[in-house]
Amino acid sequence: MRALFYFLLSWPLRLLVRCKIIPESVDAVGLSDNKNVFYIVRHQSASDLLALQMACKKLSLPDPLATVEINGNLMNRCICLDKPSSIFPWVKQRQTKVMSQGLDLLKHFEKHDEQDAKLIPVNLLWGRKPAKEKANMGDVLADQVSPNFLRKFWIVLFLGRDTLARFSPAVSFREMVQTQGSDAVAAHKMIRMTRFHFHRQTIAATGPRLLDRQQMFNALFASPAIKRLIKDEAKSKGISEAEVKKKALLMMKEIAADYRQTVIRLGARVLTWLWNRLYDGIEVKNADRLHQLSQEGHEIIYVPCHRSHMDYLLLTHVIYQQGLVTPRIAAGINLNFWPAGPFFRKAGAFFIRRSFRGNRLYSTIFREYLGLLFNKGYAVKYYTEGGRSRTGRLLQPKTGMLSMTIQSMLKGIDRPLTLVPVYIGYEHVMEVASYHKELKGSSKQKESAFGIIKAIRKLRNYGKGYVSFGQPININEYLNTEVPEWRDSIDPVEPAKAKWLSPAVNSMSNKVMNEINKAVALNSVTLTALILLSAENNALTRKELEEQLDFFLNLQRTAPFSDEMFIPEESGKELVDSVIRLNKVDAADDKLGQIISLSKQATLEMSYYRNNIIHAYMLPSVICRILKTYDKLNTEEINQKVLQLMQLMKAELFLWQDDATVAVQSQRILAALQQQGMIKHSKAGYWSINEDSDIAFMLNFMSSCISETVQRYAIVVNIIKQTAPISRSTLESDATTLAQRMSKLHNINAPEFIDRKAQSAVVNALRDYGYIESDDDGCFVATESMQALDETLVHLIKADVLQSILHS
Repeated sequence: MRALFYFLLSWPLRLLVRCKIIPESVDAVGLSDNKNVFYIVRHQSASDLLALQMACKKLSLPDPLATVEINGNLMNRCICLDKPSSIFPWVKQRQTKVMSQGLDLLKHFEKHDEQDAKLIPVNLLWGRKPAKEKANMGDVLADQVSPNFLRKFWIVLFLGRDTLARFSPAVSFREMVQTQGSDAVAAHKMIRMTRFHFHRQTIAATGPRLLDRQQMFNALFASPAIKRLIKDEAKSKGISEAEVKKKALLMMKEIAADYRQTVIRLGARVLTWLWNRLYDGIEVKNADRLHQLSQEGHEIIYVPCHRSHMDYLLLTHVIYQQGLVTPRIAAGINLNFWPAGPFFRKAGAFFIRRSFRGNRLYSTIFREYLGLLFNKGYAVKYYTEGGRSRTGRLLQPKTGMLSMTIQSMLKGIDRPLTLVPVYIGYEHVMEVASYHKELKGSSKQKESAFGIIKAIRKLRNYGKGYVSFGQPININEYLNTEVPEWRDSIDPVEPAKAKWLSPAVNSMSNKVMNEINKAVALNSVTLTALILLSAENNALTRKELEEQLDFFLNLQRTAPFSDEMFIPEESGKELVDSVIRLNKVDAADDKLGQIISLSKQATLEMSYYRNNIIHAYMLPSVICRILKTYDKLNTEEINQKVLQLMQLMKAELFLWQDDATVAVQSQRILAALQQQGMIKHSKAGYWSINEDSDIAFMLNFMSSCISETVQRYAIVVNIIKQTAPISRSTLESDATTLAQRMSKLHNINAPEFIDRKAQSAVVNALRDYGYIESDDDGCFVATESMQALDETLVHLIKADVLQSILHS
């Protein structure tokens, strides 16, 4: 009868239930043998067990409704923690056999220690609607804490197509027996830990209890800092407190999100359709870190790079598809226009003005709102760059949000706050054309409904998207290391701005940027851009391009920039096919084969994609450039020249390697080049390039990656040599003017080459590493170490380019 009941019930459930499975592959569950497998779930519910059966079938796992035979004894494969509550409130909830089942299994594997079985905790969630501080009738009906059959009927009917099955890594019974024992205490501990595990997973998927906007406003008005500020504002401006409160309320309404799970559900379906239409797929790396952090109770703060307005949607979509609650997102006030603004707000966006310096009321309200989000346990996302990068390189970080995050901690938040750097990459960014117009002086296009309609009309195949989660940064641990006394500044009402705050924020923001770049994702477009922009006339035969792509890929596979990076598995040939399909290059056929080239417009656009990954090739490029310039050098000489340049590039390009790591990676790159037959190492200890025209041709492209960077350094160094002492503003202005002249003389199309901010970064690096210093008037002069740098730069620059720099 039981089997017949499940069979009949399975038919309507197949229509009503759609199950999202996390993880998507059984490999992540950690099973070596599917035979002796048990599951433990929260509820002894027919709909839960059948949903679990559907999920197990997709993962090719054993049927949870079947029994397991161990030494002739038949045991239920599924262990349930709780039975459904009764529809009659006065009837006591019955207990499951979880205690006896757990105890029997532990005792069995204690007795037969040569045997083993695996226990897989599976958390089934029907919908991801968070609990509310004040629940309405719909929330009561959808309550999933041991729901009775009537409530479960409504849950399946309305939320069945938004079901989440979260499979945790399998646990060995034999190991449990060895570490915890096999008595009733051990069984109780197993059950208690499983309940807590499921609770943490549920919070990670649905988020903490939800405050509506009015509750949020009431909590803000109850803040001692805002109370005190309202009194101060009323007194200083000679107006009533009610007027200040009214003004404060308008600011709160402008800022605060209005999170609605129904919008998230609808958005998930729309975005799934959109990604399938726009992209060939989304590559996600290191998402397991998010699950681990949420399981450990961390407050997650996502800090991604900012390439496109698509970032808002892509990262939120990826997080949701990982079975995690979507974050509250800091969005620029420019996005608060109809109809996008209301939609973004209900999807969790809170809005921030571009500048609010001097507006004490606004800054206090915003800081208190951010602190309230952290205090309640909501995940948050903000962009440390402040805005979208127009050049493709990471911008210098804006530290305001991070500073407010740490100030919130100084109010005594008791949970760990952890920053998760995120690298976002694309094979097509739809705003690239407008970015180049802005760099040339055009005004920034204002966001509007018309702009959305225009963008939708242009929807086409954008290739792949890439989301790579970098190494998390636990703010508490970071401060414990860098500022051991930071807890002395904690004040629940209004923490004073500590002297250590600004240096700590600057240091941490740079670490965030380093970790973002460390998680770089290579793809067909960025690699092709890097190579073709180094080619004469920006053109190569198809065979040459394929060989270069294989060379660039193999070098990273053998001596990677970092262990965090994403390297495509495709061959050079497959990458060329992809970039042609995306219409990023011109492919012309003649009798001798195919020529791949860039048009003038494409050259400008491809420089953006090149800049997404150029930092990953700086070290091998420097090494190849040095080897190409000098006939022979020993390891020590190579390391000396490499460090000289890499130190300057470190701050500008957010390179994560310290000097020791650079030395180690240099040896790996030299070994990789030697293994590929590009260079040789003599018995006397000298490195040199093998004498072969094909090898010289191959290495020329790798060595060219640093050309424009080295030229910018040479421009600044030469101006200082000729005109010092020189003020900072004059130095940056003259360097930008000369760079613009050079770009016309030598056809340099890199947007950062003529960017004044890039020249400023060079000046900062020269100052930080002691190549220049300030005199008594605050003007820059060269130090003694400048001569050695100048000699290195002179040797690494082409003669015609050097001539233009020296005689301008």
